[in-house]
Amino acid sequence: MAFFGLFGKSTGEAAVRKHAERVLKRHAQSPDRWESIQALAAMGTPEALEALLGRFTIYVDPSISDQEEKEAAFEGVVNAGALAIEPVRAFMLRAESLSWPIRILDKLLEPTEVITEIIGLLGKMDTEYARDPQRKQQLLAELEERRDPRIVEAVKRFLEDVNETARYHAVCAIYAQAEAETARAEIVKALAAEESVRVRSRILEGLAERSWDVGAARDKIAAVLPTGFTLDKDGVPKKKGK
Repeated sequence: MAFFGLFGKSTGEAAVRKHAERVLKRHAQSPDRWESIQALAAMGTPEALEALLGRFTIYVDPSISDQEEKEAAFEGVVNAGALAIEPVRAFMLRAESLSWPIRILDKLLEPTEVITEIIGLLGKMDTEYARDPQRKQQLLAELEERRDPRIVEAVKRFLEDVNETARYHAVCAIYAQAEAETARAEIVKALAAEESVRVRSRILEGLAERSWDVGAARDKIAAVLPTGFTLDKDGVPKKKGK
C-alpha cells in the first residue's frame, strides 16, 4: 500500500519512508517496529501520520504485541490532534477495516461529527454485490451503537442490500433510533421480500416490540413467518407463547 500519494514530497520524506516500511514489516523484530512507531509519532507531520496509520493494515504474532503496537500507533495519531483528521479521512477511503480509524475520530471529533463521517463514507457505497462487503458491514454496525436523527434515512436503502449481513445491521441500526417509525413502510416491504430467516426474525422482533402491524402485506408475510412467530388479528407479529 502506498502512503504518500495524498501529501506528496516534504522535508524528511526519506525518514518517513524508512519508518513507514519498517512499520509494515510483519516479520521484523517488534523493537524495530516500536522504534518506527515512536519516530513517526514524534514527527507528527501529515506524512508521518499517514505512514503511522499503515500499522493498522497488518497483523503480527503474538497477538499481544500486535495489540500493543496498534495502541501505540493509535495514541501517536490521536496526540497529533486536528492535524490527524485529514490523514484519517484519507485512510478510511482505502482501509479494509475501519474500527481503528473510527476509534481515532471518536477521540478527535464530537459524536455528531463522527456520525457525519460514517454516514458520508457509507453514502459512497451501494447496495449491489461487493467482493468484500466488510467495510459496509462495519459502518452499519457502528451506526447501531450511535443515536442521531440522520441515521434512519442514511441506512434504510441497505434493507435491500444484496449482502445478508448488511441487511441485518441496517435493520438493527434503524430499530436503535428514536426515528425508526419513519422507515416503517420500508421495513415491512423488506420483510415481505426477505429470504434470510435471521433477518426476518430480527424485523419481526422489532415489529412485535413496537406493536406495529404489517398492513396490506399480511398474507404474503404470513406465508413466510419463521418458526416461533405468528400474526395476531390486527396483523401485529407476536412470538408464540407470549
